[in-house]
Amino acid sequence: MKIAVANDHRGVKAIEQVKAIIAQLNHECLDFGHSNSEQPIDYPDAAYRAASLVSKGEADRAILVCGTGIGMSIAANKIKGVRAALCFDELAAQISRHHNDANVLCLSGDLLGTTVLRKMVETWLTTEFSGGRHQRRVNKIKAIENNIDPSQVENS
Repeated sequence: MKIAVANDHRGVKAIEQVKAIIAQLNHECLDFGHSNSEQPIDYPDAAYRAASLVSKGEADRAILVCGTGIGMSIAANKIKGVRAALCFDELAAQISRHHNDANVLCLSGDLLGTTVLRKMVETWLTTEFSGGRHQRRVNKIKAIENNIDPSQVENS
């Protein structure tokens, strides 16, 4: 898979670990990260660069890191076709893929230890979307993106 990554100044250390995990799992890493923790940058700029590649189909997924992960998640979810999940543990990362077909993972550079971060990224990259009843719900999310009442989406 092609995995786009991006971070702000508070995610410098964590994104290095993320890139190493991507390489260890033999995925291609498209790096839009910021490498200077002393020079602040705006997280919406970083989120847009990586998440827009997912929207355009130029990357399969993206992983974004800022101080809390909240800003990256909000910004990424403004991009059509992006389903960004802010996760703080391995179970949430797994469910975001299995149930929600999340294509962007947002992480905290300040609040996650290296072991938890590793387990989350590995789990998120190896978990497949289960489809079934969850596909109907993803279709409803897509309807909302197009300003369509999700209750109008067929339940098939």
